[in-house]
Amino acid sequence: MPVWDELVGQERVQTQLAAAARDADALVTAVGAGQEPPAASKMTHAWLFTGPPGSGRATAARAFAAALQCTSPDRALGGEPGCGFCDGCHTTMVGTHADVEVVRTDLLSIGVKETRDLVRRAQLSPAVGRWQVIVLEDSDRLTEGAANVLLKAVEEPAPRTVWLLCAPSMEDVLPTIRSRCRMLTLRTPSVTAVADLLVRRDGIEPGVAAFAARATQGHIDRARRLAQDEGARARRTTVLKLPLRVDDVGGCLKAAQELVDAAAEDAKLLAEEVDAKETEELKAALGAGAGTSGRLPRGTAGVMKELEDRQKRRRTRTQRDSLDLALTDLTGFYRDVLALQLGSPLALANEDLRADLDRVARVGGPERTLRRIEAISACREALDRNVAPLLAVEAMTMALRAG
Repeated sequence: MPVWDELVGQERVQTQLAAAARDADALVTAVGAGQEPPAASKMTHAWLFTGPPGSGRATAARAFAAALQCTSPDRALGGEPGCGFCDGCHTTMVGTHADVEVVRTDLLSIGVKETRDLVRRAQLSPAVGRWQVIVLEDSDRLTEGAANVLLKAVEEPAPRTVWLLCAPSMEDVLPTIRSRCRMLTLRTPSVTAVADLLVRRDGIEPGVAAFAARATQGHIDRARRLAQDEGARARRTTVLKLPLRVDDVGGCLKAAQELVDAAAEDAKLLAEEVDAKETEELKAALGAGAGTSGRLPRGTAGVMKELEDRQKRRRTRTQRDSLDLALTDLTGFYRDVLALQLGSPLALANEDLRADLDRVARVGGPERTLRRIEAISACREALDRNVAPLLAVEAMTMALRAG
């Protein structure tokens, strides 16, 4: 299937990217033939994909990268770039194309060293494809120094290098960088479109797909996980019981502790297997084989310490992501409460918890619900500022109680 099939509910963006990929073909062909490049080309060297979580920013960037590398023989007959079947499309989408570098981080930030490595790579000519493509999925996590390094590369690009940056919003990227990029804004896909994708691509039962798409309000990756992972559904149910447990101070503190502990346990489970594999692979690379009784050679302790520090930062990021997911679910709960209080015709994300929603809606008015939503937002901001998770969540649960 064409690479564009992965873009759910993004018809306008798909049209723009397909047109740019066609112009990119014409540009490469003209340069190769020693001709002047076509005027008014829709292709450019730097793109910025923005949109809310779950809108498919990274998916759109990868699909565009695949279209740029498409080698389908139908192209000579006027076929659209991005067939999805040729070697260029396939290797790009699975992450093995020699000229496509996809960068994502499981840490809190992307530093100067990693960015300089990317910039050096961007100066190389394509090895097998038409373009050297750098997909930076977490450009909002660049440190200030790293962003300045990237700016230089975007200002003075190599002739056949394309930067594809992804961020939640334009404000998450330096103004000097975004001013040099062509911007594409993706929207949250409809619940119906996400449910259809889960059924069509992942073979999920329609009822479960509809529940997951509705519960996550169109977030594709979260919907897939919720539909496929029973543990994720159980954790969501536990989180959404929190509004019923903040009637007293003791309940607030206990609920906060359990929420933080659950996030830490989730991070631990996700990290254990990866950490153990990384540690064993590094020990083997350093020469701590079976014949050495597992002892590391002298002078390698620093390398192991660097790995341990990286793993610790990754666990911190994973815990925060898990907490943020829980807070997103809580926001959705109170959004439904507000809809009931205002008599809104909007579909409820948590229809399966209608009795709980009605109970909370009867206790207070819309003003109180809005203050609770603001308390959740304040907790997320506190976590972004590196406030200790337990303190931030305790403050939030107390604010939920006060309303």
